[in-house]
Amino acid sequence: MTEVSAKLNNKDIIAEGIKALTAQLDAGNSAALAAYIGTMGRFHNYSFGNIMAIAMQRPDAVRVAGFHTWKDLGRNVKKGEKAIRILAPLVGKAKNSETGEDSPHVYGFRGVCVFDISQTEGKDLPEFSRVSGNVGDSLAKLVRFVNEDLFIVIEFADDLGGPEGLSMGGRIKLLTGKSDAETFSVLTHELAHELLHKQNRKNAGDKNRRELEAETVAFIVGNAIGLNVGTASADYIRLYDGNSEMLAESLESVSKAAKVILDAVAA
Repeated sequence: MTEVSAKLNNKDIIAEGIKALTAQLDAGNSAALAAYIGTMGRFHNYSFGNIMAIAMQRPDAVRVAGFHTWKDLGRNVKKGEKAIRILAPLVGKAKNSETGEDSPHVYGFRGVCVFDISQTEGKDLPEFSRVSGNVGDSLAKLVRFVNEDLFIVIEFADDLGGPEGLSMGGRIKLLTGKSDAETFSVLTHELAHELLHKQNRKNAGDKNRRELEAETVAFIVGNAIGLNVGTASADYIRLYDGNSEMLAESLESVSKAAKVILDAVAA
């Protein structure tokens, strides 16, 4: 029996993983998460009409901002790039007839120019810390378990519209181009959704709780096989407003799902 296999057979690995993740959550935002949140706050949430306008003019756009916003983020619009035109509201103040107080009021719109990140160059935007390391034969074992034991279909796609994986009830989609360690982690996360949230489980909770549970399972399993998980899972969970108190409420379901996957990987 290998050292990893012996470790995987130790039930204490689940408790140890939860303890380590709880400590990370209690420590607060990592530097990577703080930088990411600060940067993402510079991007606007666009209306449906503007989203359609962007899609019509540049279907491959993934993140857009104005010329000066990109410059503030350390990136410059490439010479000769054609702007994407959208509408921005003109906001002023108007007196509320009921309260008599001034409140924001949209009194018109004006055309503005934005550019997709692919039209810019310069400083890289902050990202979460990434899972890394050597998965050995664990990825192959996990794929075989998902396909042959659980009869869940695994598909790969070049674009998932933002996520790196999707759980679709009997089918899991994964983004291509990721390292084996990242693929293993994402597959574990999506499998946790399949095990915990696709079987009409009572009290599955809102999206924040579901993401906390799935990512906790990914953390435990990744840590167990020796991957360098860093703060990636804690960052992800905190982005969904998860915390150690919420994790404590989900210990039973998380532990059961983690054990199922650990047993399969150790087989």
